[in-house]
Amino acid sequence: MYKSIKLGIGLLFLVGQFAVAQDETDDLGTETVTVTKAYTPTVSDAFKIKSVPNLNDSIVLQKKKITYSIFSVPVASTFTPNKGTASRVEKTPPPVLFNSYASAGGGNPANIMAQFYTSHEIDRDSDYTLGLDHNSSRGDIDGVQLDNIFSNSELVAAFKKRDRDFDWGADLGFQHQLYNWYGLPEGRFDDATAESIDERQNYFMGEASGHVNLEDSFFKRADLKYRRFWDAVKSGENRAIFNTQFEFPLNEESLGIRAKVDYVGGNFENASLNSTTNDEGINYGLLQVGINPSLIMLRDDLSLNLGVNFVYGMDLENSEGNFYIYPAVTASYRLLDETVIAYGGVEGELRQNSYYDFVEENSFVSPTLTIAPTDSQYNGYIGLKGQLLPNLSYNIKGSYTAENNRPLFKLNPQNLFRNDEKGYYYGNSFEVFYDDIKTIGVFGELNVDVNRNFTLGINAEVYDYNTETDNPAWNLPNLTGSLFMDYQIGKKWFAGVNLFYVGEREDFETQVVEFVAPSEFPATLITLDSYFDANAHIGHRLNDQFSIFVKAANIANNNYQRWANYPVQGFQVLGGATYKFDF
Repeated sequence: MYKSIKLGIGLLFLVGQFAVAQDETDDLGTETVTVTKAYTPTVSDAFKIKSVPNLNDSIVLQKKKITYSIFSVPVASTFTPNKGTASRVEKTPPPVLFNSYASAGGGNPANIMAQFYTSHEIDRDSDYTLGLDHNSSRGDIDGVQLDNIFSNSELVAAFKKRDRDFDWGADLGFQHQLYNWYGLPEGRFDDATAESIDERQNYFMGEASGHVNLEDSFFKRADLKYRRFWDAVKSGENRAIFNTQFEFPLNEESLGIRAKVDYVGGNFENASLNSTTNDEGINYGLLQVGINPSLIMLRDDLSLNLGVNFVYGMDLENSEGNFYIYPAVTASYRLLDETVIAYGGVEGELRQNSYYDFVEENSFVSPTLTIAPTDSQYNGYIGLKGQLLPNLSYNIKGSYTAENNRPLFKLNPQNLFRNDEKGYYYGNSFEVFYDDIKTIGVFGELNVDVNRNFTLGINAEVYDYNTETDNPAWNLPNLTGSLFMDYQIGKKWFAGVNLFYVGEREDFETQVVEFVAPSEFPATLITLDSYFDANAHIGHRLNDQFSIFVKAANIANNNYQRWANYPVQGFQVLGGATYKFDF
């Protein structure tokens, strides 16, 4: 009983305490809370949930192991598969090459041409070549009193040897030319006088040369040439030229040094036609020694050559010598890759002239020439070139040239007081007149390569001359131009066209008068008309070895005069054949 009363008093006390606490929380009042540390949350470590969790459940069934077996029954078969074959790609056969060819043809007026060429390998590193070229005509030109036949034959042979670090070779050549001084002034001489003139001239040339080129060496190359030239009237000339080149690397640049020795000497049996007497001939001997150092700079888009040319020239006959210094600077810069390339330069030289060079340019010179070098003080030029299209290229250039002692061809005076061995003193030959000339030139060119079978090119050049003597620049045109085209028509046919234009030139003719100074000789100015010449050819290949061709020259049938009193042949047609073979 006592225990029950005691338990009831305890429970009553606890209920009273809970009621008091409940009344106290009804009004908590206001409190100020001050935060002394910023909240810094943390991230608990994360654990990857397994894609295949472990199950520890007693009701999960265990997988049974399954065993597979195949019941095979053999089946008889008579099928036999064929072997596979690879597909073949049809190949284009390589062109058939031959080491020799011969070509010959003939046409009007009595024109003949012949060519032969062969090349042979002696062994893996050496070979030799042999070539022959002949052109001649025995036709007559209308209105010409004298014989006007010509012939040009040339024979060449060469040997080359190659090694790992160098190569060397030797060349031999021989040439014979036959021409006539047929350019008599029109209506000046009767037929009887013309019949008495011996107008034929023969030129002969023989030369030998050798060269050596080295790789991976400071010494790069050297070449030596000797040439003997003579004619049918006892004129003779010797020419020897030696060239060598060195190159030294200098960091990103290189230093190049070129050296040259050039000698020409000879004699003419007869004196100048400006003299009424022919007491003594003309002797000449000229020697040049030159060195050309240059600094070569190559960058991504820039190519620059900074050089200077030192030359000492000697007149051995008169025991005189002079020292010359010429600029040798060239540069090119890619403005727009291959589309626009700017280039320019200033160059000069002491140009050696020779009897052989004059004959190559004008075959009707008299064997009474004065031979002297040309002081080309400078030739400054600037231009643009590049590819407008993948198959269209261009070149534009402007130039200014200053030359002292430039040779010009001028008609020889008619000198009937002479009685030389050959008939070139009737006003029918040319002398060399030296003048100081400054020339402004503008040049333009376009080349089109439509494809491998068609090419087309056109160019033109305009000149303006200023001479020291105030004379015209004798026989130099103010305008020249040309056009060429080659077309491969299929595999069998081929054709080509060559057109050229030469503007007006000026010359004058004089007569020698006894006891009168040459400056007082009666003279007449001659203006040579401009001319246009068109040439074409077409050919057909019958097979890999044999082809035929037809060539046409001076299609416009214009008997123009390249030199005063020297009309050319009119329309000409020549047909022939070419045969290729192994020899």
